[in-house]
Amino acid sequence: MSTYDVAVIGSGPGGYVAAIRCAQLGMKTAIIEKYSTLGGTCLNVGCIPSKALLDSSHHFEDAIKHFEDHGIEIPGEVKLNLEKMMDRKSSVIQQTCDGVKFLMDKNKIDVYEGVGSFEDKTHIKIEGEGDTKTIEAKKIIIATGSKPASLPFIELDKERVITSTEALKLKEVPKHMIVIGGGVIGLELGQVYRRLGAEVTVVEYLDRIIPTMDSALSKELQKVLKKQGIKFHVSTKVKSVERNGDEITIKADDKKDKEIEIKGDYCLVSVGRKPFTNGLNADAAGVDLDDKGRVKVNEHLQTNVDNIYAIGDVVRGAMLAHKAEEEGTMVAELIAGQKPHIDYNLIPGVVYTWPEVASVGKTEEQLKEMGVKYKEGKFPMRALGRSRASGDIDGLVKILADEKTDEVLGVHMIGARTADLIAEAVTAMEFRASAEDIARMSHAHPTYAEAVKEAALAATENRALHI
Repeated sequence: MSTYDVAVIGSGPGGYVAAIRCAQLGMKTAIIEKYSTLGGTCLNVGCIPSKALLDSSHHFEDAIKHFEDHGIEIPGEVKLNLEKMMDRKSSVIQQTCDGVKFLMDKNKIDVYEGVGSFEDKTHIKIEGEGDTKTIEAKKIIIATGSKPASLPFIELDKERVITSTEALKLKEVPKHMIVIGGGVIGLELGQVYRRLGAEVTVVEYLDRIIPTMDSALSKELQKVLKKQGIKFHVSTKVKSVERNGDEITIKADDKKDKEIEIKGDYCLVSVGRKPFTNGLNADAAGVDLDDKGRVKVNEHLQTNVDNIYAIGDVVRGAMLAHKAEEEGTMVAELIAGQKPHIDYNLIPGVVYTWPEVASVGKTEEQLKEMGVKYKEGKFPMRALGRSRASGDIDGLVKILADEKTDEVLGVHMIGARTADLIAEAVTAMEFRASAEDIARMSHAHPTYAEAVKEAALAATENRALHI
């Protein structure tokens, strides 16, 4: 039987990063993955393929709608080759997963393919195809991730009533895709197929889309997506989803409790994700789960069994790949006797639609609820020379700062490249910067980042220069 210092169950961003950091710190490390490729949901059926399709569909839409404005004329009709687009996405996945395999080899991490389940607190049984083995590990990290959630009355046939997994590999562009759920995944994939020619209708139970983000972002994103042709039904409760041949019928109650009916040929169920612990046999190790199926952990991500830890989507908190990575690194360093920490308030959230949406820190709604007195600075993207030059004039940057101390408490932005711009806000807030600190920093001109400086100026005695 092979023996390890650390064994990681699951090879998503949290798991493989944890394994690499453990190996870097001199521990003999194994990683267990039930699928034939490494990388988990994120690399195989999540972040990476969805961004590949978002980029490809963005190019397609630009060619049809915007190239002419730039003086680029294409003779003949611009045509979509969906099969080639999907092939490119698959190639991106393959390259990325191969990169993880390279990192495992480079760091001398043993990779086991099969379903890992506990025999007891230090032994893991690995069941592969026609092969079962057991390994022993002093420390074990659970990183089994999450899977798409559904509603109890919806039957997912994975053909016409689908999850994000199936939406990433459709062989045709839907005529009308109905998206249940106005969160990140539904909006991103809804925009992909809208660009490719589908009619898209989003049905959201709450009173706004991206409901966990600042309401200013929800309002602006819905306005922009409506302009792009996506239809919305918010404050709408889905009651039934039925398939008849190739037709899907959704019945729902709107905010006035009036029944509405929506028909389409595909229904994407995008109502969040749930922790995945199936097959883990946590009971055998004595590991406790909560009522939502998550692994219970303390502030050090340690379970009730002292040598077993859990990270990422399978524990409490936002289901984000970069949050899982930070947790994987933290656990590895804790096992090595170091004293790392994570400030969960400073983990950014991003929606990769176009315009992109990004946020870090407290929302205005949260500050009101907490009774914190704050000031606000806003700046519209359309006031930037860089935005006019590229044609990306939608969006804004909003900075919330403490009324007395001027410390930045939250930064919320929507616009071109805000997924990258948010890192400036995270850095500033990590060092507890004031709005004036950001306002006094030189920002290159012309750039989208100037909107961050201008919003900081607006929060500092309403000093924005370009509005």
